Amino acid sequence: MSKITIAIDGFSSTGKSTVARQLANALEYIYVDSGAMYRAVTLYAIRNKLYDEKDPGLQRLVAQLPEIHLSFVFDPRLGYSEILMNGENVDKEIRRMEVSDRVSQVAVIREIREKLVDIQRDIGKDKGIVMDGRDIGTVVFPDAELKIFITASPDVRARRRYEELLGRGEKVNYEEVLRNIRERDYIDSHREFSPLKKAEDAVEIDNSELDIGEQFDKVLRLAKETIEQSL
Repeated sequence: MSKITIAIDGFSSTGKSTVARQLANALEYIYVDSGAMYRAVTLYAIRNKLYDEKDPGLQRLVAQLPEIHLSFVFDPRLGYSEILMNGENVDKEIRRMEVSDRVSQVAVIREIREKLVDIQRDIGKDKGIVMDGRDIGTVVFPDAELKIFITASPDVRARRRYEELLGRGEKVNYEEVLRNIRERDYIDSHREFSPLKKAEDAVEIDNSELDIGEQFDKVLRLAKETIEQSL
């Protein structure tokens, strides 16, 4: 069967990763969470005290980029791949609010985006991949056969994220999560290099009123139709 490249972009906490993972499993494609890569770099910066709000260019972090090695390993128990940073599985740690509060500022740095885009393109060079993020359909894979842009209202996304964090045992409040969502939306959409925007040929899905199953049914149908058309 012919394989295609599927790019799923959208705002934070829209469930992009969940539906991308479901879709990759259904199609037996490779799944890559590009956002996890930026979160891993952010975690590295935090751990090594390289995150400095007084230095918007984060030059000390940029200087250490050659020391950061990222890869993904498939966990058959989970049914998806988790991210490794320098050989360490950091998939759970990168989801903490401490990382969420800083990842957008790290992701605006041109040198960081260029390094990670090169890695993402190399992973997807043979197609048969589902990748989600902010600029997958516009920058990483502008020729992807299927591009999907997922959105939802800030309040809905904040509520989902808040409940997710509580479920992990983190002590957060809803207003803090909503503030983080709105700040990330602004930074992601207004950054100079690779801003978040819908590709002209992307299919937009607003999942504010959709459950996980309904959203998956939509994207799976789109994927199967696109694969059929590519034969």
